[in-house]
Amino acid sequence: MPVSAAASAREILTRLHDVMAGRNPAQAKLNAVVGIIAEAMDSEVCSIYLLREGVLELFATRGLDQAAVHVTKLALGEGLVGTIAEDVEVLNLDEAASHPDFAYKPETGEERYHSFAGVPIIRRERAVGVLAVQHSEQRKYQDVEIEALQTVAMVLSELIANAGLIDTGQTGENRPQSTAAVRLLGQKLVEGMGSGYAVFHQPRIVVEHTVAEDTDAERHRVYAAFDKMREQIDRMTREAEFGVGGEHEEVLQTYKMFAYDEGWGRRINEAIDSGLTAEAAIERVQQRTRQRMRQIDDPLLADRMHDLEDLANRLLRIVSGQMGTAAQMGLRQDTILIARNLGPAELLEYDKRRLKGVILEEGSLTAHVTIVARAMGVPVLGRVRDVRRLIAEGDLLLLDSVAGNVFVRPSSGMEEAFEAKLALRQKRKAAFAALRDVPPVTKDGQRITLMVNAGLRDDVAALDVTGADGIGLFRTEFQFLVSATLPQRERQQRLYKEVLDAAGDRPVIFRTVDIGGDKALPYLNKADADEENPAMGWRALRLALDRDGLMKVQARALIEAAAGRTLNVMFPMVSEAWEFAEAKALFEAQRAWLAARGRRLPLDVRYGAMLEVPALAEQLDLLLPDIDFLSVGTNDLTQFLFAADRANPRLAERYDWLSPSILRFLARVVAPCRAAGVDLGVCGEMGGRPVEAMALIGLGIDRLSITPAAIGPIKAMVRSLDHAACRAFVADLIARPPRDMRGALTDWAVQSGVDLA
Repeated sequence: MPVSAAASAREILTRLHDVMAGRNPAQAKLNAVVGIIAEAMDSEVCSIYLLREGVLELFATRGLDQAAVHVTKLALGEGLVGTIAEDVEVLNLDEAASHPDFAYKPETGEERYHSFAGVPIIRRERAVGVLAVQHSEQRKYQDVEIEALQTVAMVLSELIANAGLIDTGQTGENRPQSTAAVRLLGQKLVEGMGSGYAVFHQPRIVVEHTVAEDTDAERHRVYAAFDKMREQIDRMTREAEFGVGGEHEEVLQTYKMFAYDEGWGRRINEAIDSGLTAEAAIERVQQRTRQRMRQIDDPLLADRMHDLEDLANRLLRIVSGQMGTAAQMGLRQDTILIARNLGPAELLEYDKRRLKGVILEEGSLTAHVTIVARAMGVPVLGRVRDVRRLIAEGDLLLLDSVAGNVFVRPSSGMEEAFEAKLALRQKRKAAFAALRDVPPVTKDGQRITLMVNAGLRDDVAALDVTGADGIGLFRTEFQFLVSATLPQRERQQRLYKEVLDAAGDRPVIFRTVDIGGDKALPYLNKADADEENPAMGWRALRLALDRDGLMKVQARALIEAAAGRTLNVMFPMVSEAWEFAEAKALFEAQRAWLAARGRRLPLDVRYGAMLEVPALAEQLDLLLPDIDFLSVGTNDLTQFLFAADRANPRLAERYDWLSPSILRFLARVVAPCRAAGVDLGVCGEMGGRPVEAMALIGLGIDRLSITPAAIGPIKAMVRSLDHAACRAFVADLIARPPRDMRGALTDWAVQSGVDLA
């Protein structure tokens, strides 16, 4: 189909418009729809499956046996159709029967067809059906064809919802009311405690009309909405007030970058060109963003994409004229705000005098809303399930993000216990604040270096807030992931220089881009990123050495940004010593090129590697003579050591960081590094937990790079620790490991007076 996706979708939508406007029954409309799609896409089969009573039922088909209609049914997760609905993802296969999830239904007669493409029909962010096409020849459907199918699926969602064909009882809008007290668990995002009454942030706008009558008029509506949204963001930036100076400004500058991104507006216009209304076009682009977010394994990068989600919601409210929010209506009493997710600007709209806490169904430590909430001093609890089912508007809530829970409709006894804990927390908070300018030195005089992980210019503000020694891991790939094209050298250089300027005399370790695999870029060959095991595939240094033009640009940007200073560069996912040598040679060649042209250079360039791939440990004798420092990436290292995907929820808690296998592996790395005089550190979540950090120090690792929120507790732990005693205890422990390594370490810490709070 050698035409654009917009033209393909427009052709189909033009014909669908008359069908939808007619007075025929819903079944007749669906029968007509599959015929139109099959003909327009030159496909031998087109089928529509809808979710009814918890199963996917074949509702209409052109090409399969008509006797299978309303007879063939698939559970969520069953077969290709069930997999699409369960994962809310696209499938595009040249040989359907070879897919592991293929389920043969003899009554359909589909054995004659080989190729298969299916897209979810989405309503209120959940799959309510599947639109699929098939062909007897083996071929992959083109991207423009998939794009057209997804656009048509959006229009179908309106048709089937208006016809009452989907399971309305599963939309989550009707939740049972309860008066019983309940405790909900979540992830601590911003530490704190607060009590207040539940207020729900305005839910997302549901797009009711998808097919445009006048595309020019729809385009003008979007232009006007963009102008109004940008005006709102600019006003918030000017008027926002915080107790933590400076941090919020950088967050909002990045947020504004998205608001003014021309590529975002262009994609919305392209969707309008396909025949969608302004609202549907915004929603269509938003769906693509969500799909991309699900494909990003790095929490830092995925959570940054929530800014786009926030902006899209804001734009959708403006263009639809539905601007009323809980913030604009005003908070009348102490409030705990509840939302699926929030962007930083949405949070800024709330009166912080009455906002006592936030509960999110999603969210993470690295999201922009978390940074803003921290600046506002508002506790946040994320990853809380079933909030809309278990919490009613106006319920009294006791939020304790420190413990990772919230009490709903608490008893009087719960309230008393909460108040007592709150008083103790105030004393503890004052003690951490007093440690900000105190060095992390153990009781017997061993200095531990505590650094923070970062990924944006605004993250550097955490250095002053926490008193950290520097940035032990600056992830440079975010700038690449949010750009529609490869970031120019000048733009990269400007970011790196701003980070170095903000850090002052404190060191910053820049990790070169870790992209590829699950962090696919739109300007890389899509086929290159189509991998079954992306975490172990063509990514990070492997990709950078293969696409050395990308790495040369970054090398030059880093070298020029660090002129007159020390540049610390770290290469990710090094598997063998020669990879490090090749990457270092590339950087040195760029340094020589700049020197030959009289450019200012760094005073020194220190080169390091990340030890994430276990194989590198077997080549330390070859690597250590050539490096200045080594950083262990515990997140990837753990999944590679145990052959356990860290993104798989069934395995997430199975393998403990305090396993003898991990501690013994790290001990084998410490010894040669110490002998070679190479600085060894750990960057990752492991170092940000007091018991784990104590074990790392006991192994002889004296540099930790952790989340900003962990600096205070880890510093308190360090200052209460006897370094020599810890080293001796850990050595004995890994020589004769007990069954419960975590319990043994915790017991020793308690007996030794180590602060693990």
